[in-house]
Amino acid sequence: MTTDRLHLIGSIPLESSEQVFRTLAAELGPHLRRMPDGETGERSRWVYFQRQMLLDHPAMEIDPTVPPYKFVQWDGKVVREIEQVRFKAGVDPAAVVFETGYDKAALASWDVFKRLRAFGAIAAGTRFQVCLPTPQASGYLYVSGPARETYFDVYERALKAALANIVKAIPAGDLSIQWDVCQEVLAFEGYFKDRPSHYKAQTFDMLGRLGDAVPASVELGYHLCYGSPRDEHLVQPKDAGILVEMMEGIVAATKRRIDFLHIPVPKDRTDDTYYAPLKAWKRPSATKLYLGLLHHDDEAGDRTRVTVARRAIDEFGLSAECGWGRTEPGRLPGLLKGHRVAAEAL
Repeated sequence: MTTDRLHLIGSIPLESSEQVFRTLAAELGPHLRRMPDGETGERSRWVYFQRQMLLDHPAMEIDPTVPPYKFVQWDGKVVREIEQVRFKAGVDPAAVVFETGYDKAALASWDVFKRLRAFGAIAAGTRFQVCLPTPQASGYLYVSGPARETYFDVYERALKAALANIVKAIPAGDLSIQWDVCQEVLAFEGYFKDRPSHYKAQTFDMLGRLGDAVPASVELGYHLCYGSPRDEHLVQPKDAGILVEMMEGIVAATKRRIDFLHIPVPKDRTDDTYYAPLKAWKRPSATKLYLGLLHHDDEAGDRTRVTVARRAIDEFGLSAECGWGRTEPGRLPGLLKGHRVAAEAL
């Protein structure tokens, strides 16, 4: 029997999905309702491999009319500069098909997951968690402004095709779908200077459509974050206000049940101010909230953040801010221990 005290965002700095599943089951299994495959291999840098897919696609080309996009984190450091792409002249976007690869990766990991679960290495009843990006993830980073809205439509179609293959192959009772919401949060924070005037409606409508594409019998969640390309936020939020606004907007836009939501908490936020917006959050009765307040090698800080968070909201599960794929691999044992200690104390 597993509890539902911990949630893992998705990426784990290990070599294979089998290694991830065995490690998580041994270290955190009793506290996990669902288990991701670690986003190993080409997915370890989240959506970066989608850029290569776009560069190789016959319908796309580098846009020579825009300068390389500077990907900057919160302290002004340039993470990387990225040449952006557009549709080639004469291409009909309605006929463009992107092969994202997310369905192939999920089905390969599912084969490993169900074998290990059948052998007892993974607890019975644990769901297989598939983490999927939104069109805005690759769109804001890799596609030039003039082509972006068209790209969103084409890529959404591709994501839904991949999702359809996943839900067709994996039994609904075994599956959990998590939509990763990052660039949208950054847009709300004003990070992207070329965000459209209708960015809020655009974002909520899209996230609602993606949620509603998941069958009602499949578990559904959304992970909100501020990015972690070098294991640091791209923006440091002043409080959880924008995250609360976005959670409420997602719930309003999604017609089906949302089973869980995850939001991050920066390491230094042990003040009531950060959590205060959660007091007014209109939580749906069937939705579990995970607070990403667990940080590496900071058990005392974890306890403090839990204590302060409880002054604003009385019921929540625990998680890290984001995935662990970009963190130093040597930190993994400490992260696992910190999560285990926190779950046992909850």
